[in-house]
Amino acid sequence: MQPGKILVSHHDESYLIKLVGDVRVTLCTSLNNYIEAIFNDGHVSEVVADLLETDAVDSTTLGLLAKLAIYCEEHFGIKPTVFCNDESIYQILSVMGLDEIFDIIQGSHDDDESYLELSNIESGVEEIRDRVLEAHRLLSLLNDRNQREFIDLIHALEQGG
Repeated sequence: MQPGKILVSHHDESYLIKLVGDVRVTLCTSLNNYIEAIFNDGHVSEVVADLLETDAVDSTTLGLLAKLAIYCEEHFGIKPTVFCNDESIYQILSVMGLDEIFDIIQGSHDDDESYLELSNIESGVEEIRDRVLEAHRLLSLLNDRNQREFIDLIHALEQGG
């Protein structure tokens, strides 16, 4: 499994986030900062998450993608698209409820984009805990299963543990 990296592309009012390899909590600050930059744009017509080269993705990353989708719906009136052809990752997206907030396409797309790789921003324990807590709170809002799955983690993080 290759180490994770996040590639991004932006043209006009379209944003593309490509997750490559094993994308984990160590990249959460970089991903969150890019998502916040999208929110600050104000003129967004399309957001695509490309998981075609993703080997694995953790729940914190999925929670940040949920943050992106919820915001896009509420503020831009759009439903982001996820491209995913790996059956196990597709199942994770569905079980987590992301199929409710994203249009998930099991197949490829034209990919002639030129990407920039987000640099891995070193984060302190507090910042990482805040990102993990936010991500899991958002996931717990998507369905009862997530709420049961993450309630203990959320409580532990709220207690500073």
